[in-house]
Amino acid sequence: MAADLELDPVDRRILAALQSDGRMSYEQLAAQVHLSSSAVLRRVKRLEEAGVIAGYVALVRAERIGLTLTAYISVRMEKHSGGDKRSPMDDFAAAVQAWPEVVECVSMAGEMDYLLRVVVSGMDHYSRFVMDTLLRHPSVQDCKTSFVLSSVKATTVLPV
Repeated sequence: MAADLELDPVDRRILAALQSDGRMSYEQLAAQVHLSSSAVLRRVKRLEEAGVIAGYVALVRAERIGLTLTAYISVRMEKHSGGDKRSPMDDFAAAVQAWPEVVECVSMAGEMDYLLRVVVSGMDHYSRFVMDTLLRHPSVQDCKTSFVLSSVKATTVLPV
């Protein structure tokens, strides 16, 4: 879908502008990229339909709503036999969707199978999540955690 779409320099300027301010009007966006409002509207709709623009969100500062601890948890899964209809990896991937503390989960190559970015209110919340949720999942064999001390760079902007 999106891989078939050729992005020209104007599309890239539109994407850069919207990543900086997704609430700007089409008139403001048109002025910024030097097109008419109708041409910008057509291009944005095309980018949305192609899946290049996945959606629009409000970015919430975790610490402002009491989520002051971020941890990266490496998870190793139990090895499974090929006889199961659904693999432990599938079960885990489905379970993660229901865990609000997990804001990102990626499958990894190497020693560990998954890397979770977890945001919680503090060490007690973290401990409850790991002991009562993560380690109780039948597919999880082990986990290792690294805690964020300070954020050096955090952005949602992709280099278009």
